[in-house]
Amino acid sequence: MINRVLIRLKIIQIVYAYYQNGSKNLDSAEKELFFSLSKAYDLYNYLLMLMVALTEYARKRIDAAKGKLQPTKDELHPNMKFVENKFIAQLEVNSQLLEFINNQKRTWDNDQDFIKELFDKIAASDLYKEYMSSEDNSYAADKEFWRKVYKNFIFNNDALDQVLEDQSLYWNDDKEIVDTFVLKTIKRFEEEQGSKQPLLPEFKDEEDQEFARRLFRRTILNAEYYRHLISDNVKNWEFDRVAFMDVIIMQIALAEILSFPNIPVNVSLNEYVDIAKLYSTIKSGSFINGTLDGIVNQLKKEGKLNK
Repeated sequence: MINRVLIRLKIIQIVYAYYQNGSKNLDSAEKELFFSLSKAYDLYNYLLMLMVALTEYARKRIDAAKGKLQPTKDELHPNMKFVENKFIAQLEVNSQLLEFINNQKRTWDNDQDFIKELFDKIAASDLYKEYMSSEDNSYAADKEFWRKVYKNFIFNNDALDQVLEDQSLYWNDDKEIVDTFVLKTIKRFEEEQGSKQPLLPEFKDEEDQEFARRLFRRTILNAEYYRHLISDNVKNWEFDRVAFMDVIIMQIALAEILSFPNIPVNVSLNEYVDIAKLYSTIKSGSFINGTLDGIVNQLKKEGKLNK
């Protein structure tokens, strides 16, 4: 699940903190990097649990209505389609998700006000009404309903962002990209897999773990060389006037360009220019692109870069 886009973002955060906090303990900073990445995987599981929690809330509400002193006909014979959704039934018993819940002891029980508010918004929507009135009771329809619910009600949700921030300082920065992993997981579910349906792994393979470790260490250990290259190539600027975040982004970009021969230069450049647009100033993207392009051309001329 943790892809290289997320790894790059985390390394920028950790390297920035490494210098800002005056820390010189590389091993501790590396542990913080991998802890931060593990928290992103926790968030992935926690957001899967959110769909189950919404369903559990709906069941409790149905049971409470039936238990009223004088329940209405609709309350005695409610539409059970939402709470009997086949995709959620499979997710509830997923062996990997249950293992996460047992190990982490995480629950949505303490955020029932948020769960109620979110369910009420879903239940008031045309999407919900159309689903509940549809005669299509297939697994595919149930799964598609939750894909749409997630995309429309969970993907960009300020109230949820606040709940997550209260849970972990790491999570708000991760949510946007983790949301895409949850949507990918919903799409990949197959009814035939039952409780054994694989969730996305924390890392795709050991290569990605090694990518994170090597990129982080090269960034710090070769900082003097990378900053020398940047200083020589910033046009019409003194190095000291370059935004610190821009320096960090270019430093990491150079570590990647020079340390990973299998990653095309244009891929690395595009990734870090996009990151600059998110993390630095309005003009940082074009500034970083121009500076790195100049460094790459210089290194090629000097025979120090052959890709």
